[in-house]
Amino acid sequence: MKRKITKLLISALSVCTLLAGCTTKESKNSASSTTSTNSESLTKYENVSSDVGFDTIYSYMEYTTNTESAAAHFKDSTTLLRYYNQLFDIYNDYDGINNLKTVNDNAGIKPIKVDKPIIDMLHMAKQFYDYSNGEFDITMGALLKVWHKYREEGIKLNAEKQLGNLPPEEELTQAAGCKGWDNVVINDEESTVYITQPCQSFDVGGIAKGYATELVAEEVSQHMQAGYFNVGRNIRTVNDKPDGSTWNVGIADPEGALPNGLALISSKGSFSFVTSGDYERFYIATDGNSYHHIIDPSTNYPATHYHSVTIFTEDSGVADCLSTTLFTLSIEDGKRVLEAYRKATGKEANA
Repeated sequence: MKRKITKLLISALSVCTLLAGCTTKESKNSASSTTSTNSESLTKYENVSSDVGFDTIYSYMEYTTNTESAAAHFKDSTTLLRYYNQLFDIYNDYDGINNLKTVNDNAGIKPIKVDKPIIDMLHMAKQFYDYSNGEFDITMGALLKVWHKYREEGIKLNAEKQLGNLPPEEELTQAAGCKGWDNVVINDEESTVYITQPCQSFDVGGIAKGYATELVAEEVSQHMQAGYFNVGRNIRTVNDKPDGSTWNVGIADPEGALPNGLALISSKGSFSFVTSGDYERFYIATDGNSYHHIIDPSTNYPATHYHSVTIFTEDSGVADCLSTTLFTLSIEDGKRVLEAYRKATGKEANA
């Protein structure tokens, strides 16, 4: 099926923050490009890290009068991102930390005491489950685990010029039965989480990176005049640029249908920009089709509507949830989810 590129749902291959240029070098900082304002001259400080977790590259930019302070802000942001990566990790254990893997490992056994960011993120995930009538569902970890196994095996086989296998239908059906918020008990007072069904687990790939980006931005931006955080195409800007110009974000078009191969989104002030797509974690199966990581709970298979969905809104966690949700829906159903979010929160979100 040839997927759509529409005005509502923009197809993307990669995101490049044109506001400061793209870079892939690790731990590169720059104190060039001085910007004049009415009262002072600001320097553009930039740095990049590949060890913050979330399986991504993190880039940071800040307009500042003191590059040492900006470097400290960058360091603080990397420390926070690593912490949230450990909390939200479903694959690895860490000494002294009860994370989501700990919760999953104790499904059907006992409640687990966790840090508050986990509790808060789960509450947000439940809200988007409600806004989307169940289309956004982090409780279907069992189903996603099946696809993860076959996808990882398929990627390795593809690298050897072989085709990957598809999960048996009965395996998908069985795993799809292991989900539901009715089987989740969150105790806010005790700060515990308990999955009552042994076969059930969380998978927070559709929210964790955006949620962490927002938490970091809220903390670190208190000490910034202006700048941005880019956590693997989860982009969060802070305040207006000093010269009054817009923040510009470019999206590359994988099908080459757009002029110059890019769509440009421009805005002033603080905003979040998140893209979900099918173009990175996928494999080619024996039927000749590609299978990616964003699973439609209504079919138990990867969604096939679009190559990617881009969300523009204030909160990066919200943007992550919405981009994942809308990727699995038709345009009309996606519009209904956006409207449900707007009515419930009074806030704007666009795709």
